Amino acid sequence: MDIRIRASFLPHDDPEASLAFYRDVLGFEVRGDVGRGGMRRITVGPAGRAGPSVVLRPAGGDPELLLAAPGLDAVFEWLQSRAEVIQEPIEQPYGMRDCAFLDPAGNTIRVQELR
Repeated sequence: MDIRIRASFLPHDDPEASLAFYRDVLGFEVRGDVGRGGMRRITVGPAGRAGPSVVLRPAGGDPELLLAAPGLDAVFEWLQSRAEVIQEPIEQPYGMRDCAFLDPAGNTIRVQELR
C-alpha cells in the first residue's frame, strides 16, 4: 500500500508564539492561516518543499493524523478488520473523499484519497 503522511495536527494556546517558533526558529513556511485570535488554524511546512504539513490548531480538539493514499477503497478494506472504523469512505462537502479510524490510544487517523 502507498500510504503517505499528509499532515499532523498539533494544539496551540498562543498562535503567535507557535507561528514564531515554526516560522522563525525552524524556518518553515506558512501554507495557510485562517481564523482569528486564539481560534487560528495555521498550516506550516518545510520551506520550498511540497509534502507533509503541520497544522497548528486551537487546543482542546482531538489529536489527529492525516494520511493520504491512492485507492482509498482498497485501503479501507484492508484497515477495517484491523482498526476501529469511525467513518466509512465518503465524499466530504469540501471536495475530498476520506475515511477515518482510531488507533489503539483513541487518536483519529483520517485517510484521504490521493487524486
